[in-house]
This record gives sequence, C-alpha cells and structure tokens, in this order.
Amino acid sequence: MGFLAVLLAAGMLAFLGAIICIIASVHPAGTAASSSPPSSSSSADNDSAAAALLPPADKGLGALHGPAEALASAGPRLPGSPPPLFSRFVCTPLSAECPAAAGPAAAGPEELLALRSAAAQLRRTALEQKERIRMDQETIRELTGKLSRCEGGLRAPPAPAAGLRAAPRPGTMGHPPAEPPAVRELEEAVRALQDRIDRIEQELPARTNGSVPTAPALARDALHTKMEQLEEQLLSKILTLQKERQAANTDRSQQQHDIEKELNSLQSRVAELEHGAPGYSPPDAFKVTIPVQNNYMYARMKKSLPELYAFTICMWLKSKALAGLGTPFSYSVPSQANEIVLLEWGTNPLELLINDKVAQLPLSLKDKAWHHICVAWTTRDGKWSAYQDGEQRGAGENLASWHAIKPQGVVILGQEQDTLGGRFDATQAFVGELAQFGVWDHMLAPAEILALANCTSRLQGNVIQWDDQAVEVFGGASKGAFTACDEGRKA
Repeated sequence: MGFLAVLLAAGMLAFLGAIICIIASVHPAGTAASSSPPSSSSSADNDSAAAALLPPADKGLGALHGPAEALASAGPRLPGSPPPLFSRFVCTPLSAECPAAAGPAAAGPEELLALRSAAAQLRRTALEQKERIRMDQETIRELTGKLSRCEGGLRAPPAPAAGLRAAPRPGTMGHPPAEPPAVRELEEAVRALQDRIDRIEQELPARTNGSVPTAPALARDALHTKMEQLEEQLLSKILTLQKERQAANTDRSQQQHDIEKELNSLQSRVAELEHGAPGYSPPDAFKVTIPVQNNYMYARMKKSLPELYAFTICMWLKSKALAGLGTPFSYSVPSQANEIVLLEWGTNPLELLINDKVAQLPLSLKDKAWHHICVAWTTRDGKWSAYQDGEQRGAGENLASWHAIKPQGVVILGQEQDTLGGRFDATQAFVGELAQFGVWDHMLAPAEILALANCTSRLQGNVIQWDDQAVEVFGGASKGAFTACDEGRKA
C-alpha cells in the first residue's frame, strides 16, 4: 500500500506541473517592453500574450508568481541569477506575432477567443484529473476491502482522505526515491493478492453453481422435499392396503355369511329329514269328517279316473253309524251311476259294485275305530281281493270280467250317486271320518298294502292322490288334521 501512495503522490505532482506549465505559457509581458533584454524576444512574446489572461495587479497575482513588477518589487535581481520560477515551466510558447501592445485591451478578438478556449481546456483538464484521482481513490479503497476480506492477516495502512495529497519525502522533489527491498516485497505481495482476488472472482460463479446441491440450506430443502414425497408415497400405499384389507374383510365376511347360511340350511334340512320340520304339515295329513247322516254332506275329488283295466283303492276310515256303514265312496259315469261303489246299508253286508256287478266283502268296520282297508280288482277273469289293516280278508273272481272302467266320471266320498254327481240317499250316507284315499291303476302286492297299513311306506296313488288341494267338502263336511299312524294305533 505504501507503493500505491507513492504512485498517487507522483501523479498529483505531475498534474500540478502540467498546470504550472500552462499558466507560465500565458504569463503577461511587463508594462514596459523595453525593460526586457533585446535578445530575449521569446520571453517578451510570452509576457505580452499572458497579459490578456491575468487580472490586474491589484487582484494579488503576485501570489501566483505575479508579473515582473511584483517580482521586481521584491528586490533587484542579481546578474547571473536564475530567472523567475514560472519561466522554468514554459511548455508551449505562443506565436511571436502576438501584439506588442500592453494590457488586455490591446488584444484583438481572435486572440481573446483563443485565450478563452485555452482557459476552458484548462478547466476541463483539471476536472478530468480530479475525476481520475477520485476513481483511483475508490479503486484503492476497494482493493483494501478485498484484501482485508480475503487474507485478514496483512493490513494495509488506511488510504488518505479524499482531496488530500501525500507529501513528498524531503529531497525527492515529488519523485519517489529508489525502492528499498521491503517496498518491492510489498509490491509483489500486493500483486499476488490481486491475482488471487481475480482468480477467486472468476472461480466464484463456478463454485457457487457447483456448490448449490451441497449447500446446507439447499440440501435441507431437497431432503425435506424428498421426505415429503416419500411420506406421500407411504401414505398412498397405506391407504391402498387399507382399502384392500377392507375389501378382503368384506369378501371374507360375505363368504363366511354365505357359508353359515348354507350350513344352517343344510342343518335344517337334515333336521327335517330326521325329525320332521316343526309345524310342518304334509299335504296328505288331513281327514274329512261327516258328522251327521244326511244327503248333503260329502266330499268330492277334483280329479277323475281314466279308463282302467285294473285298480287298487285304499283308505283309512272310522265309522260312527249305528246300523250300516253307509257309502265310503262311489264313482259314477254318464252311462253308469254305479261304475264303482263300496256300500253297506241296512242289514246287508259290505259290498263292492263294479258296473252294477256285486261282490260281498268279509270286512267288519262297525267298532267305531280306525281301520285301513283296500280293495283290488282286475278285468281279467274279474278277480278281486279285500284287505283290512294290511291283511287279506277275502278274494274272488268273475266280478265284471273283461269290463273296462269308463273314464270322465265323478268320485264322491260319503254319498252314493244315483245319477252323475247327485241324487244322494240319506239312508246310504256315510257317517264318520275318512283319510288317505288313493287309487292305483294296478293291483298292489300284499306286501305293499301291509306297509301302507303299518305306516312304513308313504306310497301315493298314481291315479288319484290324497291331497288337500284335490279334495272339496260340501254341506257341512270338514277337514281336520290327521296322522295315520298315530290315529291308527289309538284304535
């Protein structure tokens, strides 16, 4: 920094010397041109040219190496002494054709314009030098700050304040003396520091760009952003897993519900098969009751018989008549009222009529108890057989041999038909209860009839079945619950 101060002082001295040269070049001539030596024509010219720029003597120009009169008043100049100080800095002498007239009034317009231009140029030069000095000072301060920030160890002396000039060392006349080794070392250190500052400034953008990803703040921001992204992904995965778990639980619950429902259904079915469903009443578990002997209480089968060449008719019955059994059932067709009839009236025995042909049956049903009876017949040779409670009680032949049972007739329970579906006789009416009336189109085997009577078989008729929907009751006859085996065993 001492080196920079020396350079600054040298520049300022050079600036002052330039100013003095310009002032000396326009120094006015003395009032008496004859006082100068005749041999010094150039000096006289300079003095006469500078007279137009300088103010009168009463303005104190003697302070700026005033005119010759002011110097002469200070004392006589000895022969051989050096000329005045200002004459030593004459740089550009004016033309010899300058007017010899004394004073500014003697100068012409062109000379005045030239002088004024020179003065304006002088002022501009002074301003430029001042601006350059200010810029140098700012550069020095900037370098000082950079050196302080970068090194911190090497401190330079503070720069002189603005407007002050470093005083030249004695005996130097404004020029720096020979540089000692310390100054050279300091200069080299300053250059090295300046080079390092330049390199740092050049590398600073690259380092900044390269250090962005690893800077602590940016690294924290990037880490937070990454963590937020991972948290979002984790949350999304958790939500997806929860949805899948809920769906799986729902499916599992539904499957379990379906399985339990199916198991319950199977268990109920097994219970029904083993013990019978609670409250379940099969369609054939009913009986028809005719409480009074008259000609208007009866039951009618909705289904008729087809053409038959053999048959078996079975039923459960319980008679309450005082005399004869009456007519448990009768089948009438348009051309024959007594196509098939089971009848007991008055003192006559129980008879089976087929096409008005009669066969007496050795059956006893007057004890007012439940009995299972069956009658079987075939058109071949008119063979027949009668069963009571599963046992055959009678059999025979020639009952309406080779006769075919006519179809499209009417089956009545409890009354004997004198015409198709009507003309009932109260003396021939059945009084009591009957159930499980069924018709087959063939003769059942004795074993099958026994199984029906013992309730070990639930064989249904293949022509007419005992069904609640297939039986109509009239005239006060009624339907009631009936369990064949329980009712039969009570007897």
